[in-house]
Amino acid sequence: MPLKQHIPNAITCCNLISGCFSILFSTAGMPVMASVMIFAAGLFDFFDGFTARLLNAHSPIGGDLDSLSDVVSFGVAPGFIMYRLMSEGMAEPIWPVGGVSLFACFAFLLPVFSAVRLAKFNIDERQTTSFIGLPTPPMAIFMASLPLAFWQLGVLGQPVLNPYLCLGLVVLFSVLMVCNRPFFSFKMKSLSWSDNKLRWIFLGLAVASFVAFRFVALPFILLGYILLSVLFYRP
Repeated sequence: MPLKQHIPNAITCCNLISGCFSILFSTAGMPVMASVMIFAAGLFDFFDGFTARLLNAHSPIGGDLDSLSDVVSFGVAPGFIMYRLMSEGMAEPIWPVGGVSLFACFAFLLPVFSAVRLAKFNIDERQTTSFIGLPTPPMAIFMASLPLAFWQLGVLGQPVLNPYLCLGLVVLFSVLMVCNRPFFSFKMKSLSWSDNKLRWIFLGLAVASFVAFRFVALPFILLGYILLSVLFYRP
């Protein structure tokens, strides 16, 4: 196999390593760094596909390696972040077993449904210019944006989110990942306004919101993506 075939796979492995570090930081009580590593994984996830197309270096192992890495970085890692947020929202553990809240373990529905979503994606030939079901990276970025927003507001580590609200978010995003609703992607055949109106509206609102509100805007940007896809996107 030529050397260039290995370059996208090496970048994909950086995605996987970033997810591992996110889990490590979560278990070490460093949620901000855990969130940063999920964003790093997202960058590597973008550049592995970009590099594969640029070098024409697609390989049989690449797709499977990408999905396996995504399960860790965009499934298990955000599950650990949500577990921490659910635990912090409790005055005392709900359904405690050895000091661990079994209720907070509902957060691990995220990696389960992420794995199901990625398995469906690998065999679904319809998802070329759009997605069927919410992709795992937006879900992971939403979860990762919460500690960053709380850090900016100065309330990180405090019981900000009710654990039942967290459970609602877990269930909502789990269902969205495996539903048959189309979500728009950013694979543009052209840069024209008429062909990409929804994409340009979202990008404009996202950039303006982030400039104005920084990390606090991130969860709302991701919710905006979901709402625009559900209400207005028709492939």
